[in-house]
Parts: sequence; structure tokens; C-alpha cells
Amino acid sequence: MEQLWSPWRMEYILRAKKEGCPFCEELEKPDGPENLIIRRENHCFVIMNRYPYTSGHLMVVPYLHCSSLEGLNSEIRSEMMELSTQAVSVLQTVYQPQGFNLGVNLGEVAGAGVLDHIHIHIVPRWNGDSNFMSTIAQTRLLAELLETGYERLKKGWENIG
Repeated sequence: MEQLWSPWRMEYILRAKKEGCPFCEELEKPDGPENLIIRRENHCFVIMNRYPYTSGHLMVVPYLHCSSLEGLNSEIRSEMMELSTQAVSVLQTVYQPQGFNLGVNLGEVAGAGVLDHIHIHIVPRWNGDSNFMSTIAQTRLLAELLETGYERLKKGWENIG
């Protein structure tokens, strides 16, 4: 069911629609709570989702602006998988979830919010994280502010590497 209201959703709905890629735009800013980039590697970076499904929702994104897996070389795809593996490890340490969803949404009908820049979602999950608020009020509740999560995840990532 489509989320109808939340402070994050309203910010997204009401903001002026911009041309360009949100991932590429965030790359131009210094890393910190403003751009939510947790880690940069040779071919890819890890960024928090500004409109997360749960606390700790991360995305692994290649620097190359590309809409498909086959448009990436094997080195980039390999680094995406390695960073996804590291993200699971960091999230396990920082949030201690009971499970994870990892996935790529290819195409608008598959749920892709950013159609032209491929990325992998890493979503920590807990029993009961889809509760009556999602079902009845079409909204999600997050346990912490993005800025707080950013600091926790940044510190967690530094501890693994």
C-alpha cells in the first residue's frame, strides 16, 4: 500500500521537482549528515536512504550514472556486492536486526524511485516493523533521526575497516 503521509514523504511531495540525479548531486557535497554518504570506495559509495523504510536503510550506488546492471562492468558489480556485504555487517553490529532485505528495483513498475541510476537497497528488518501504522495509516515510524543514524553508522563502518 502506498505511504500517504509522513514528515519525510511530505517534504518529498512538496519540494520543487528538480532535474538531475539525486545520487550524483549528493556526490558533489562533502560527506556528512547533509548528504548522508557513509562510505566511498573506488567505484561505488554507500548512502543512507533519505526516505527510509526502516532505521538504517542504506543504498550502495556506483559512481557511474547507469540504469542497468549490464551497463556496469564486472569490477563495479563486484564492488557493489562487497559493499552490500559490509553494509549488512555494519548494520548487524549497529542495529542488531533480525533479518535483511537486499534488492535492486529495475524500472518504475518494480518500485524504482530513481530510474536512471541503479542502486542496491539494504534494509534491516525486525519482527513487527510492519505494524498497524503501515496498514491503517499508510505511514511508517522511524526510531531515530537520520542525523543520529548517520553518526552511528559512520562510526560502525570505521570499526570494520
